[in-house]
Amino acid sequence: MKLSIGSTMAVLLVCAGVSGLTGSGRAFGLDVSSLTNADASAGLKKALGQGINIAVDKLGAAGGFLNNPTVKIPLPPKLAKAEGALRMLGMGAQTDELVTAMNQAAEAAVPESKVLLQQALRQMSVADAKRILTGGDDAATQYFKQATHASLEAKFAPIIDRATRKVKLADTYDAVAQKGVALGLVSPKDATLQSYVTQKTLDGLYLMMAEEERAIRKDPLGQGSALLKKVFGAVR
Repeated sequence: MKLSIGSTMAVLLVCAGVSGLTGSGRAFGLDVSSLTNADASAGLKKALGQGINIAVDKLGAAGGFLNNPTVKIPLPPKLAKAEGALRMLGMGAQTDELVTAMNQAAEAAVPESKVLLQQALRQMSVADAKRILTGGDDAATQYFKQATHASLEAKFAPIIDRATRKVKLADTYDAVAQKGVALGLVSPKDATLQSYVTQKTLDGLYLMMAEEERAIRKDPLGQGSALLKKVFGAVR
């Protein structure tokens, strides 16, 4: 079934992130005559597949978390408040070791997400694609978050646990955090170092995916695919 010209035009304009003009002031010429639901879905999946690969590869590289201020995992709040005291007690090296270990654990876990994210992409329906195309700047990321959060959490947890168990402050944090949970001072999701780092890893992954999604919406013509140009519009 063909999309109507009116609805297709709206979809293309939203996805291109323009109001009919490029940055240079040239008008977009939109090929709506042959755009089908299958075209739109295939084009979107191709773009999002590229976005997944880029996000995962960036974060899974050495320093992908540790050297990126946007996603770098800081000390858990309770330890952060005591950081000055810890350093005064000569535990600065252990504090730095913990930060490094947390971020390296995240970098080790993230590559495991690619299979599940690509699976969610393959399972995306035409209706899902339409909602994403006409949704907000992070509509696709929200789709992936809903579809994969629980399964990625379960996959990341043992990888992160193995990595953080090697750090001396991990057991100290867990003991303090468990007491904080009992007193209502610490969120249950931060009850262990593993759970804290797992959540921060997921936050960083979805944040990076959202950045890639916004880049695709802002410059769909830069994606280098004839199908994407067909779906997202072409400059004549």
